[in-house]
Amino acid sequence: MKMSFRWYGERDPISLEKISQIPGMHGIVSAVYEVPVGQEWPEERIDALKSQAAAHGLAFEVVESVPVHERIKMGAPDADALIGVFAENLRRLAKAGVKVVCYNFMPVFDWLRSELARTLPDGSNALAYDEEAVLKLDPSKGDLSLPGWDESYTKEELRALLDQYKNINDEKLWENMERFLKKVIPVCDEAGIKLAIHPDDPPWSLFGLPRIITGANSYERLFSIEPSDSNGVTLCTGSLGADPANDLPAIIRKYARKIHFVHARNILITGGRQFQESAHPTECGSLDMYAIIKALVESGFDGYIRPDHGRMIWGETGKPGYGLYDRALGACYLSGLWEGISKTIL
Repeated sequence: MKMSFRWYGERDPISLEKISQIPGMHGIVSAVYEVPVGQEWPEERIDALKSQAAAHGLAFEVVESVPVHERIKMGAPDADALIGVFAENLRRLAKAGVKVVCYNFMPVFDWLRSELARTLPDGSNALAYDEEAVLKLDPSKGDLSLPGWDESYTKEELRALLDQYKNINDEKLWENMERFLKKVIPVCDEAGIKLAIHPDDPPWSLFGLPRIITGANSYERLFSIEPSDSNGVTLCTGSLGADPANDLPAIIRKYARKIHFVHARNILITGGRQFQESAHPTECGSLDMYAIIKALVESGFDGYIRPDHGRMIWGETGKPGYGLYDRALGACYLSGLWEGISKTIL
């Protein structure tokens, strides 16, 4: 297991020096964020990230994310050209020593919460989701109070995107994903890099948009398209765990060799399609983190893991879900679980 930490580059208020002080930290998870989607990443920018990390004793072996252009997801006439750009970025990343690339195939938005800073009983705050609040909104009319949407699209862009997706259902999105995978997985095999798709967050459809990576059944279909080990998943416990039907330890044991990256976080389910994010320990949420880590250890997982969204604690402010303190606590908790379980069963 290689512990890692998300870093948003030089604008991230959390420095590489601070990340390197977290015990057991192997490397960073980052990306070339300033390049628009659908354009090639300059090799010098990739190399700069690697050098910055190395200067603090950290590896740069996981990218999160290389975004998939919306026109690829829609199967537009220029999709093949955009897939070619994605493939070239994979080659450049592999050349720099990157081993895993996390990506998603979620239309329009790649995550959704109704609150960015719900106050918890202990005075900390965290991301939260309430479907009732979300469904009162109509984004097609420019009702843009959803966290994550405001930063990504103007009202006009959002309306146009939603209109273009009206004729794209789950099956059509699967077809477009197959077109994508058939072209990029051979590149991964040749370059020696692994793709790890992130599940939909939350794992159900909203506003009529298709959502197809939601649990075990979707993994079966994903792997049938391209059986290569390069075609794998990012196991996000919080995303999948929002649906109680997803048995996370069972999914881990069944698809262990396809799990290239793990986002480990806990959530507290507060009602039907309602949840708030919590501290990482089992007792703080609805997910059995011990059982999840135990399944990874017993399945021989030796890949990359990072503490996912954390609360804002001790007065910290910053990017919601991505403060230093609670994620650092989470990394230490996960490492402790891993060591204890490994020494007990191996």
